[in-house]
Amino acid sequence: MSRIGRLPVNLPAGVKADIKGSTVTVTGPKGTLSRTFSPEMAITLHDGKLVVARPSDSKEHRSLHGMTRSLLANMVEGVTKGFQKSLEVVGVGFRAEQAGKNVTLRVGFSHPVEVKPLPGVALAVEGTNRIRVDGADKEAVGQMAALIRAIHPPDKYKGKGVRYAGEVVHLKAGKAGKVVGKK
Repeated sequence: MSRIGRLPVNLPAGVKADIKGSTVTVTGPKGTLSRTFSPEMAITLHDGKLVVARPSDSKEHRSLHGMTRSLLANMVEGVTKGFQKSLEVVGVGFRAEQAGKNVTLRVGFSHPVEVKPLPGVALAVEGTNRIRVDGADKEAVGQMAALIRAIHPPDKYKGKGVRYAGEVVHLKAGKAGKVVGKK
């Protein structure tokens, strides 16, 4: 049996789960998340715990079992604590500015790039070179962070661009050129 799938998902105080067929809606202090799962997975609520069961031991059902449980756990964590990703803008003259709910990036293009947040996601600029992406939906937070990073990914030679906080960029060596002093 799936080691992840068989673990129940505990619902903390203040979190409610509503199951209608294969759609699960989780409500908590940070908002409401709803998702439709595979109808083959049986999701039940017992004593404040969400339990996922699978109909057989086929490869497809085994993989769906663990994934369904992980998605449910992420929904519960999202409505209680929320998710966060941080990005760094690195480079001379590169900066980020808050413009209402949007963020304006100046990353070496002839024009500033305005980024609008996805639904359920909030953007915040810390200083001039850090962007924080917050939200209840883990998938939306990761997607928003990836879209911002894709505007100007880190350069392989100088390291300039937008990167995740803590991301290590391995720089390539440039051309060796001519050796000075040889005749």
